[in-house]
Amino acid sequence: MRTIWKFSLAMALGLGLSGGAMAQTKEIRVLLANHPYGDILKAAIPQFEQQSGIKVNVESLQESQLSTKLTTEFATNSSSVDVFMTRPLQDGKLFAKNKWYEPLSGYDFSDYPANTVSIVTYDGKPNIVPLVTEWQVLFYRKDLLEAAGIKVPTNFDELAAAAEKLNTGGVAGLASRGKGAAAVTQLSSYVYNFGGQYLDKGVAVFDSKEAVDGIRYYGKVVGSYGPRGVTSMSWENILPLFQAGRIAMWTDASVFYGQITDPAKTSLGADKIGIANFPAGPKTNSPFYATSWGIAVASQSKKKDLAKTFLDWATSKELAAKAMVGNITMARTSVWEDPAVVAKVDPGLVETRAFVAKNGYPTDRPFMSAVGEARDLIGEIVLESINTKGASPQIDEMAKDRAAKVNKLLRDTGEYGQ
Repeated sequence: MRTIWKFSLAMALGLGLSGGAMAQTKEIRVLLANHPYGDILKAAIPQFEQQSGIKVNVESLQESQLSTKLTTEFATNSSSVDVFMTRPLQDGKLFAKNKWYEPLSGYDFSDYPANTVSIVTYDGKPNIVPLVTEWQVLFYRKDLLEAAGIKVPTNFDELAAAAEKLNTGGVAGLASRGKGAAAVTQLSSYVYNFGGQYLDKGVAVFDSKEAVDGIRYYGKVVGSYGPRGVTSMSWENILPLFQAGRIAMWTDASVFYGQITDPAKTSLGADKIGIANFPAGPKTNSPFYATSWGIAVASQSKKKDLAKTFLDWATSKELAAKAMVGNITMARTSVWEDPAVVAKVDPGLVETRAFVAKNGYPTDRPFMSAVGEARDLIGEIVLESINTKGASPQIDEMAKDRAAKVNKLLRDTGEYGQ
């Protein structure tokens, strides 16, 4: 009997240890950004845990801290991260090149616009699920345009004429970011609409005539009709000026619409503020439609099946619809076509998003690993253009010089011509 008891006890202990090991396999580590959608996921995780039986160890970090932590862990091959939020345009090229994303060949991307999927696809395989998108729009003061007898500008000629007429007294006619590298994302749509690009097949081409024409136009309108000190301004400086009624028109990302119409944050009534498609340029109208945040599975994860279960949940239509109601502009097409959802979203956002989903360019900056350095270099040209209202004879030569330096960055990272 004693022998049998010892055997039974050993079996029980063995099963207990085995059960503990199995329980541990039902546990994942998730890194989220301190972003409104990250907050939604974090709040809903207990429900996911209850439904799936998977314990989620979650960490929330500021975007720069998140990038640094992931880069350090992945580069040293010491990571235990299974799923993480990621910025495709800022970190995507570097992470993909180093194969830190797990390809998502089994995920259904049919509910996402083709341009958002194109920017998260590397070597023919999607690596990231797009979450949050933003696009460049024209914010404008309805009351000021109406008082001046001006229709909402639909092209660059109309935009410049309206800015000039509205630039009176203490009100700037047109604002857009002027602070060097910070201005590059907003300059992008102007460059695209003149027929230019930052890169073409891994080669810097922002020294082309089309791109330089876009840079000069940007400098002219922002330098001539922008607020005083615009070359030291990014969105966080321009936003309160618009909210205070000191700017007539502003071209920037759609993400700010909720803040400029929030009665608790603006001295203007929402009825005085409009949102419209970014104006067309001489060649096209293809403003940026950027995937600002996505979510991915770590290639180093040892629990990829569990990670993909979490990914499917975190990118579900149900959570996307919940985020939309909270003014987070999600990537999924179906939530923009759901009557119950769009009834709670401003019609201007619905209209402008429909336009960029078909016509938008999927990046608002040079798509490369050394994107920060490239933005700094292009930002120097932007400052010269704004300071001279687009008239500086040095702009062409600066564009050639900075393009050569960006090409060197591309060569240094092995991305030139790719």
